[in-house]
Amino acid sequence: MVESERHWSKVGEAGTILGMKLLLLIYRLLGRKGFKLLLLPVMSYYYFFKKEAREASKQYLDQLRPFLANEKSGSLSSFNHFLMFGEVLLDKILVWMGDIRREDVVFEMPTVLEKIDNSHKGGVIIVSHLGNTEVCSALAHQIPDIRLTLLMYTEHAQKFNAMIKKVSSGAQIEILQVTDISPATAMVLSERIEAGEYIVIAGDRTPVTGLERVSKVRFLGKKAPLPQGAFILGSLLKCPVYLMFCLKEQAQYHIYVELFSPLLKFHRKEREVEINSCVQRYADRLEYYCLKAPLQWFNFFPFWGDEP
Repeated sequence: MVESERHWSKVGEAGTILGMKLLLLIYRLLGRKGFKLLLLPVMSYYYFFKKEAREASKQYLDQLRPFLANEKSGSLSSFNHFLMFGEVLLDKILVWMGDIRREDVVFEMPTVLEKIDNSHKGGVIIVSHLGNTEVCSALAHQIPDIRLTLLMYTEHAQKFNAMIKKVSSGAQIEILQVTDISPATAMVLSERIEAGEYIVIAGDRTPVTGLERVSKVRFLGKKAPLPQGAFILGSLLKCPVYLMFCLKEQAQYHIYVELFSPLLKFHRKEREVEINSCVQRYADRLEYYCLKAPLQWFNFFPFWGDEP
């Protein structure tokens, strides 16, 4: 496998946890202002020594520029991209510590949230690595009775999860490893949905088991591989499917929740076409929110691979 085709799960987490601990220490000692000042040398180190992440950032920004107005594209640089990553990395910890509170978060599309709150059945919530999905814990506090199960590739984030457990403010969230979803796992998830729980799964990273169940769809003007798993899971669980994006706008996080489908049903003869259509719809919404917060895209690997 050539370097440009490396799967995201093969990109190591070396240095990330050490960097997070350092950022947290700086924040505790100096506050947000001091943190922003010292973020420059910390992220400069990662910028200069993490070549693959730097090149992935450049690839993304090059794809993005033609879609942005001149006033927005002027601030686009890989170094600013890294600085934003550092800020959001700190916030990922602070939200679990309870330092980012309900009043720091704006819940957009309240009618969708009301439907979630009044529903006795759970659903699937599809997220991404755009913005800061850790703020979903704020959503759990906003609706006290909601229970979330995060499906994650935890082998890739074991140290991060261990750190989060140490500082967690007690949100009702469980993390399940999803190297693969077995029939037994699907049964457990179905029971949780019936009990009113919500399954959270990322829709922007291909399966760690390979490129099976992947659709090639248009994203920022170029074909990109996106997974089908979240949509197949939603159809199997026979439940509503939502999209959730959490973006930092000025000093506040804004959580956007959209109803993707009240019930996904794929017909046998048109199954592949219908699934591909769902993945493209998701890619379109992902693109829309990328343009709202262009520096908050945190897939630091060759996202498009060698697609022309």
